[in-house]
Amino acid sequence: MNNEPSNENKIRLETIDLSVFYGQNPGVKNVSLQIFDKQVTAFIGPSGCGKTTFLRALNRMHDLTRGARVTGKALIDGTDIYDPKIDPVTIRRKIGMVFQKPTPFPTMSIYDNVVAGLKLVGIKNKSLLDEVCERSLRQSALWEEVKDRLKTPGGSLSGGQQQRLSIARALAVEPEVLLMDEPTSSLDPQSTNRIEELIGELKHQVTIIIVTHNMQQASRVSDNTAFFYIGNLIEFNKTTKIFTNPDQKRTEEYITGQFG
Repeated sequence: MNNEPSNENKIRLETIDLSVFYGQNPGVKNVSLQIFDKQVTAFIGPSGCGKTTFLRALNRMHDLTRGARVTGKALIDGTDIYDPKIDPVTIRRKIGMVFQKPTPFPTMSIYDNVVAGLKLVGIKNKSLLDEVCERSLRQSALWEEVKDRLKTPGGSLSGGQQQRLSIARALAVEPEVLLMDEPTSSLDPQSTNRIEELIGELKHQVTIIIVTHNMQQASRVSDNTAFFYIGNLIEFNKTTKIFTNPDQKRTEEYITGQFG
């Protein structure tokens, strides 16, 4: 009997009893969760519930936070990213991140913004950098808008374009997983719509996890949804089930706007 998971159920990322502490205070507590390959998983819940704290634990961003510590396991393809032998820089190449506000290097050219990660690891081949730049900008639906001004500063772009540039930069190093922390919260509706369309296109190439406060956005873009509350994972399931027939009363109360 073949026990290999189908593509639909292939686990790309998994946490086992993962907790994050700030000093003695837990930010998230004993979260065990499976993230499926080439699907979009949304993290929802009220402000301060642990969504972003958990997200940042998935590519060792808390290594950069003074006083933070992580317990439990986070596995990518079965390898624990918190194993002392694992280089966190390697992990962040595999598991890229896009932040709430666009983060282009404002004075650096659009071209150099995209290929910054490759240059950082010593790649200097001009034709390769050109190829990666175009591919990443096409993937982030920005190529047609900027192809004639790649030498202009990244900071000259609109907010929505800057966020797509940030996505292009993350994609340039070919991550397996892309973490997105409220990527549209500072954007206008038109730019938000473009990013949501982009997520739908990208999920065929990369596994995506998105933190969002927007219930409609979570229901539109995600295949699976995890609901967090006061540092705990309350419920995880297919998005359609979470939004139409959740198992937990607390989830239903949040989804229907009774708190949060």
